[in-house]
Amino acid sequence: MIEQSFSGIGMTSSRTRERLIQRLKSQGIANTEVLERIRSVPRHIFVDEALASRAYEDTALPIGFGQTISQPYIVALMTAALIEDHPSEKRLDRVLEIGCGCGYQTAVLSPFFCHIYSLERIPILLSRAREHLRQLKITNTTLRAADGWGGWKSEAPFQGIIVAAAPEDVPEKLLAQLAEGGRLIIPVGNRSWQNLLCITREGQDFRQEILGKVKFVPLLGGMEN
Repeated sequence: MIEQSFSGIGMTSSRTRERLIQRLKSQGIANTEVLERIRSVPRHIFVDEALASRAYEDTALPIGFGQTISQPYIVALMTAALIEDHPSEKRLDRVLEIGCGCGYQTAVLSPFFCHIYSLERIPILLSRAREHLRQLKITNTTLRAADGWGGWKSEAPFQGIIVAAAPEDVPEKLLAQLAEGGRLIIPVGNRSWQNLLCITREGQDFRQEILGKVKFVPLLGGMEN
């Protein structure tokens, strides 16, 4: 029964997942390992049962508290940008995720990093994420309640930082916690417009690339790190 809940039936079946993968390919996602991870992670267990039939649509879905589970295309795009140009046979050391939400992005990231440090400011979502990751036997994670503005200084530097909420400007503390050659994937802007940025550390300089237009919830502060 547990195995069936992961594999899915009806609108959460492997056929439905394959349609999603073909859509992501048509939108330009080419990294085969990322596509396979999107295919294999059971997205339907991360949303309310009433929304399970929509889990493999390429759309964001509500998870409560004004938050959403990100659109699969955006999850794939951000993950692929984070690991681009890195040898597939060797996992990166550590990544910081800001905005764990229900844990879906965390689950997608898990094979690509030795350890994932993830922050979430809403305690109930943090508890749900822990349970989802436990169900999937994903153990290379450390989750903590924090808003993310200050990063996670005690565990820095990070080979990657991925942010699932949008500040109006790039937080300097996140840039400071990037390792040499590390990448920060972050949406930046206001409620009207946002650019998804890929920022790579090159010594004391930071090279920036715009990956596309996006719409994320705002990155909120107000919690002690």
